[in-house]
Amino acid sequence: MACQRYIELNPVRADMVAHPAEYRWSSYRANAQGQEDALVRPHSLYETLGRDVASRQAAYRELFRYELEPGLVDEIRRATNGNYALGNERFAKEVALALGRRATPGTPGRPRQAPEPKSGDLFDA
Repeated sequence: MACQRYIELNPVRADMVAHPAEYRWSSYRANAQGQEDALVRPHSLYETLGRDVASRQAAYRELFRYELEPGLVDEIRRATNGNYALGNERFAKEVALALGRRATPGTPGRPRQAPEPKSGDLFDA
């Protein structure tokens, strides 16, 4: 839900609107206020917010009472810009396994090369 909040709050952080409900392309109105939107389908995490529509909408609105912590915003941006998994170590390992590639930030810089042996060392044994 942190990523959902991050996305919904982008227009607010950009000073385009004062509240996510004011942004024309936001799904906030559908998720928080029940406005019909043919493009919005309830996410499975959204469904866990409550037993019925009214309680899910209320819980969703509650998520937006406070801004995201600045550290979390930075973490989401780094993961997005770096194209790696956002989550704990176990989650990152699962994503890496599923994708068949690294899903965490690598070590910056070029890999170090092994030092070449001195020519005399090649024949010593």
